[in-house]
Amino acid sequence: MKQEEGMKPAQPGAPVETAATSTEAGGSFVVNLDRIYFDFDKFDITAPSRETLAKDAGIIKANPGVKVVIEGHCDERGTSEYNLALGERRASAAKKYLVSLGVDESRLYTISYGEEKPADAGHNEAAWAKNRRVQYSQE
Repeated sequence: MKQEEGMKPAQPGAPVETAATSTEAGGSFVVNLDRIYFDFDKFDITAPSRETLAKDAGIIKANPGVKVVIEGHCDERGTSEYNLALGERRASAAKKYLVSLGVDESRLYTISYGEEKPADAGHNEAAWAKNRRVQYSQE
């Protein structure tokens, strides 16, 4: 059941807003990983996202004590239930790809926030494109 039917998709490979780095803060490493973005109603990993995830995988592997929570997010279109499921598929797709790049699966966790934590509160395609994303937090 597609809840986002009839809306124009965002351009694939939207710009990345953060940089993949690791820094030491208070004796522990803080890992800053790049977000990846998704087309409308999709959870496929695009070519630009694969490049981003490859960089992220390198940072995660270089910091073996770090456990990462992969957060799936959606835009506001669709029901809450639909968006929670889509966000989970997005987070799971990113996790699967990171594991394929050699990241230890036991260090990765997924969660979906659906539409509950928008990066942009706008109600237009530019805002929606920013909200269809996977981002990370550290456990």
